[in-house]
Amino acid sequence: MSVDRPTRGYRVFQKVNGVVLTLVVIVTLYPFVNIVARSFSGERQIRAGEVTLWPKGFDLTTYEVVLRDEMFWRNYGNTVLYTAVSTAVAMVLTTCYAYVLSKRQLKGRGFLVTVAVFTMFFTGGLIPTYVLITSLGLKNTVWALALPNAISVFNLLVMKAFFESLPAELEEAAQIDGLSTYGILLRIVLPLSKAVVATMVLFYSVSFWNSWFGAFLYLDRSELMPVTVYLRNLIAGATGGAGAGAGAEQLSQTAANIQAVTIVLTSLPILCVYPFVQRYFVSGVMLGAVKG
Repeated sequence: MSVDRPTRGYRVFQKVNGVVLTLVVIVTLYPFVNIVARSFSGERQIRAGEVTLWPKGFDLTTYEVVLRDEMFWRNYGNTVLYTAVSTAVAMVLTTCYAYVLSKRQLKGRGFLVTVAVFTMFFTGGLIPTYVLITSLGLKNTVWALALPNAISVFNLLVMKAFFESLPAELEEAAQIDGLSTYGILLRIVLPLSKAVVATMVLFYSVSFWNSWFGAFLYLDRSELMPVTVYLRNLIAGATGGAGAGAGAEQLSQTAANIQAVTIVLTSLPILCVYPFVQRYFVSGVMLGAVKG
């Protein structure tokens, strides 16, 4: 039995494609590797521009300054709490809304889709949103961070397309067996949607983890702040080495690589979580975004 060999043009395409993708990976990884190297480097080497891919003048002063501060750990715990609650709220609302929009026989479906898409292009504005959050008594609570950004329209449309791709016969059979609408969603649809659900959880958790502007607006007390605001203040000089008992030498080292250290500390949890959901990532996005 003969097997067709790839044509010469296809082999050339594979090689060129491999070279291009390798260059893309290098260009993507270099800035992050450089940031990690700077976070462990000494002040003089950083200011002289000697740090590239490997630390020079190994120094952990900035890490010690940040990690010794009790407020850092309190704010880190706040970030974990805010991210977990906000992601849970966002997933419940997005899943329910997307499931409703996937029903073509639903009356008013076009209006609901229009309302969602409209918010992609027009918002209420910063000041009206702030007045609304304040008047509802949500300031200094996790709900001020979770509710205003509870539904991402992009994520909503991806989940809607995924639900529409599921065979309608499955739900019809479940209805015949006596399952309610919520029973069908929980026992039939969601178990078949692990890929897209895991992808949406990743999208939402990364967004909420990195978010700082909402907390900056709606949280007044430092003990309620997420770690992103703490590190933002550290960079801006509102807090820093002096609060942790650092001397002039420590302050100089901290100023030299504080940005690198903060990027590493905020990125580390997401980098640890990503490998566990990566296998769902491509299939979840493609199944929800491509229809044939």
